[in-house]
Amino acid sequence: MKKILIIEDEQEIADLLTIHLTDIGAEVTHVADGLRGLNLAIGQAWDLIVLDLSLPHCSGLDICRQVRELSASTPIIMLTARSAESERVIGLNAGADDYISKPFGISELIARVNSLFRRIEAFADATADGRLKVGDIEMCPVNHTVTVSGEPVTLTAKEFDLLQYFLRAPNRVFKRTELLQDVWGYTHSGYLHTVNSHINRLRAKIEPDPANPRYISTVWGVGYRMPAAA
Repeated sequence: MKKILIIEDEQEIADLLTIHLTDIGAEVTHVADGLRGLNLAIGQAWDLIVLDLSLPHCSGLDICRQVRELSASTPIIMLTARSAESERVIGLNAGADDYISKPFGISELIARVNSLFRRIEAFADATADGRLKVGDIEMCPVNHTVTVSGEPVTLTAKEFDLLQYFLRAPNRVFKRTELLQDVWGYTHSGYLHTVNSHINRLRAKIEPDPANPRYISTVWGVGYRMPAAA
């Protein structure tokens, strides 16, 4: 049973999420206060945290950042009434794996949750027997670890999935829409900023010089690729 923490101060939204996430077989815990939510988020292991951006006593961004300091792999979906792209990028750069603007359809959110869980399990199953290596980057899917030049690198769950996707197909050029569909499970081009933000975050962690990327290069007008001999 998946353990999901909801940190949301709007009771109607929290009740709706709790009902539908319980229906898919999850064990759901809800808190409305940001400070209490932070204590639960960092004090226990969760399969998913659904986090509102605007909360009393402690903001969702602060919670997200502190969770990321302790756990790179815990998936985080951020909810907010703010729909500007700049706000989405701030949330993603804080470490969120996904971002949904209010108002949202409950079916869309549940579909994203299910897609996230399926992809985590699929990536783990697909690579359970072997390490992946390109250049100085080495990934061990079994232990969920990544090293660059022998030094450990801490990645979020979605950053790990994205890097694994590139490592499994070096030299292949991926369109942003293709990455969005295969790594996130979305087909709506309005979420392409999600890909861009994660690429930038991933480069900052694995590239010797993120401004001149060696591992994840941009193919202008097409997408991204990872050279086999980076």
